[in-house]
Amino acid sequence: MKYPKEYLDEIKTRLKVSTVVSKSINLKKRGKEFVGLSPFKTEKTPSFTVNDEKGFYHCFSTTEHGNIFDFIMKTQNLKFGEAVKYLANLAGMQPYTFSKKDEEREKQWNEYSEIFKMYVEFYHNELLKNQDFNFAREYLKKRKLSKEDVLNFKIGFVPFNANFYEKIKSKFSEKNITDSGLFYFDEKKKVYVERFRDRIIFPINSITGHPIALGGRTIKENSYSAKYINSPETPFFKKGSNLYNLDYARKFSNKIEYIYLVEGYMDVIGLSSQGVKNVVANLGTSLTDKQISILNQFYDDLIICYDGDESGYKAAVRAAENSIKELKPEKQISFLFLPDKEDPDSYVNKNGKNSFLNFSKENKVSIHQFIYNHYKNDHSNTPSSLAILEKKLRFVANSIKDQFIKKYILEFFLEKISLFTPYSNNKKIFSNKANTLKSTRKYFNETKSLSPIELKEFSFLYLLLNNLEIIKEYLHIFQNVKLFTNENKQVFELIINKMKNSEKFSLGELDVDKQLIDKINKFSSIKHILNKIQNNREKKIELLDEIVKDLKNYELEFRIEELESKFSRDLSESTFNEIRELKKMQKIN
Repeated sequence: MKYPKEYLDEIKTRLKVSTVVSKSINLKKRGKEFVGLSPFKTEKTPSFTVNDEKGFYHCFSTTEHGNIFDFIMKTQNLKFGEAVKYLANLAGMQPYTFSKKDEEREKQWNEYSEIFKMYVEFYHNELLKNQDFNFAREYLKKRKLSKEDVLNFKIGFVPFNANFYEKIKSKFSEKNITDSGLFYFDEKKKVYVERFRDRIIFPINSITGHPIALGGRTIKENSYSAKYINSPETPFFKKGSNLYNLDYARKFSNKIEYIYLVEGYMDVIGLSSQGVKNVVANLGTSLTDKQISILNQFYDDLIICYDGDESGYKAAVRAAENSIKELKPEKQISFLFLPDKEDPDSYVNKNGKNSFLNFSKENKVSIHQFIYNHYKNDHSNTPSSLAILEKKLRFVANSIKDQFIKKYILEFFLEKISLFTPYSNNKKIFSNKANTLKSTRKYFNETKSLSPIELKEFSFLYLLLNNLEIIKEYLHIFQNVKLFTNENKQVFELIINKMKNSEKFSLGELDVDKQLIDKINKFSSIKHILNKIQNNREKKIELLDEIVKDLKNYELEFRIEELESKFSRDLSESTFNEIRELKKMQKIN
């Protein structure tokens, strides 16, 4: 049996070719393409290219060419079905199972897709050509939508007396027509009525570009009906799993690292018409885990920009609490609040693209800062209020799935809370705690000016300087270690030279600036560990060995970065081989 085209298309849409290929080949960006050594032939000069925009790879030395399915089949010696399962898993999709139920579902999908295609095309053309719809076209002009916008987004208009059901009832089954959600049955009149009658319609496409639902806006000023409505959920449309304009916006992920998430269709169209194409909207519901996961497949930075009013702020709070759970080390989520009574559509039409982008750059707030600011504003500086604040922030932090992000967000929250000085008539109760916090913050601020490798070197030197009596016999372990900080390097060379010359010396005999020794003593992170193992010679040697490995790995990382930068310029096989050997050494260490 064949896999449905829609299923295969979604896998291809979710996975960039470079993402799949880079799991087995070292690729380097060159213009719009990626280049690397061919997996099909041993070569010295890279002839293998990947083009994400066109969705294929090509090997000039062997003429091998294809998409992600071809690549996996040829490089992993898999059959097509096995390649599909592998890539579906990589794309975060459920494996496809073949059964009679699946055959029936595919048939339903084909009809569903065809009904929507006919519906969208018909009412789009009616909006463009029907003279009776001048009032609808005038409304769109007032909203600053051009004819090009109408064409690009396939916008249509459904009149009040529409009866598209009669046009298609002979071609499709009654069940499939009603399952589309485009019609509902009027029990009194015993007829099918158009759900979106008397509304401008905005087609909502699947990630592969097929219309699967609609959004509708009334254009009557004094209408008693809702301003906006969306399609009901159907077998092929789930509001929490789709995003408006994602099928188009995803194409810019090769050029731009961030994407805007806005509230409405008009916001998307307004930004897009002004040149901000990397924008999507959620569909009348709170932001879901699924939507965040989908956006993370294409973009590293999500900027959530809701309206600058009270309802927009409340929607942002809900979005923040839902989306922080999905935060990952390599991903960012920020919030952007426009001036009061402005939405993205109105702001960009008044001020233009550059003003919007500059405002965004200067005013976006990280998700954890936004959540902290929101909860902080609801609390006073009393002990009980701060306790409630801490409890809420701990709950938010503990909802984060990634353990590393969870740790640092919680530390951020607790550090912020510690800056408060709760009110009390007896200030002595808090004086010791405040002094401790002040001392801790001072230490923290001092360490911020030190690099990670400098701190690691301090620990290394602290261990040597405070164990001169035993480490001489283990000189072979550390004498070839490379230090990167000039001052630390001088101290290290003095120690090595004295030990090689069999000189007995004490710490005070070293010709080193006392301030540097004080700095080493102050910022060495292992001094507390050493105090606990003061009489355990074996543990000290283990600790020395561990620090030496860390320093050598840093040296390897530094050298690899240098070579990778060189390889991106010369694409030399010898450079590539050296990188590969160094990475092998990393694994050994």
